[in-house]
Amino acid sequence: MVEAGMKCIKYLLFAFNFIFVIAAIALIAVGIVVQTNFSGYLNFFDAPVTSVAILLIVVGVIMFFIAAFGCCGAIKEHNVCTMVFAVLLALIFILQLAGGIAAFVMRSDLENTVTETMKKAEQNYLTSPGVKKTWDDVQTDFKCCGVDKSTEWQQVYTNTTLPDSCCESDKGCNESSKDKYQTGCADAFISWSKSNLAKIAAAGLALAFIQVIGIVFACCLAQAIRKEYECV
Repeated sequence: MVEAGMKCIKYLLFAFNFIFVIAAIALIAVGIVVQTNFSGYLNFFDAPVTSVAILLIVVGVIMFFIAAFGCCGAIKEHNVCTMVFAVLLALIFILQLAGGIAAFVMRSDLENTVTETMKKAEQNYLTSPGVKKTWDDVQTDFKCCGVDKSTEWQQVYTNTTLPDSCCESDKGCNESSKDKYQTGCADAFISWSKSNLAKIAAAGLALAFIQVIGIVFACCLAQAIRKEYECV
């Protein structure tokens, strides 16, 4: 009876590890996509925002090795190996849960933080090449101008000149240009940022809870192995 139950749990653990590998790939993919998306706008973010994406990528890579460890423990029916697998899963669960919660917290605080950072960066547009590139990328990508409106650039240029990225033609842009972007960048940029952070949070939390199943399977298998040895 114990042997039949152990075989059942073993196969379930193998199936879980297959799902675990797929989940690891998904986690790495989400982390890479979000990190790539944010990398062009680093001047508008604090380091913790992108570090959440990096955390998920690292966790995804570690998950590959943990899956291999779990398969090894199941094949050899090694009690200690299987329990170590369960402990490693628990640690990764905590890391992913922390990453998901951090993403949700940052998402709620994002609006004020990014708006303030954008306004400060706007004043350094003419003096900082990095800030200039970030602003040009944002205004071109989101087809917007200024934080809330184009007239904010008058404080930077002290005239009606606008960054070329504020216009569709990308040449000789000013307040009277007919192809000037009419909307500010803050709302569109923050909405896009929240969407990306939501992906991180959802991926981290969803996969974290999936791992609870693996922890249960591993503990059950370890217990079944221990009982079999006791019977022998």
